[in-house]
Amino acid sequence: MLEVFYTTDMKNSSSLPQQKTYTIHEVAQRTGLSIPTLRYYEEIGLVPHVWRDSSSGHRRYSADTLQVLESLANLRAVGMSLDEMRTYLTLREQGDETAVEKRELFQAHAEKIGTQIEQLQIRQHYLAFKVAYWDARARGDFAEAERIALEYENIVKDLR
Repeated sequence: MLEVFYTTDMKNSSSLPQQKTYTIHEVAQRTGLSIPTLRYYEEIGLVPHVWRDSSSGHRRYSADTLQVLESLANLRAVGMSLDEMRTYLTLREQGDETAVEKRELFQAHAEKIGTQIEQLQIRQHYLAFKVAYWDARARGDFAEAERIALEYENIVKDLR
């Protein structure tokens, strides 16, 4: 269960209303991001300012920051780069006015993943041929191994 604090005892908290905050451990648990990753995202400015408890100095994440981090966790899970994440967050702040740009960002990444999938399928096909080749050799079926080796030459071209 998440430990939720209602606090105004934070640095620069005079500008914040009383709100729920979450510890770094709670945020890590909710987002699946590691604590070092959360710290890194803060360090490079990927997440908005993270408040610190004035008495302990511990990070306290607002619900809004948690929501941003949940989005970042999803983007990271689909393999987006830090630059792509930063672009998305900038576009997100601009609302629906940038819907086309957001769609284009996600479409470009989907196409990139499609290319990666194709490359992985070629690698998988190559490995399947190698398994079949060595299986034939292990059985002593050298004619089958030779047939596979000839077929395998076409796959090697695709592999490179």
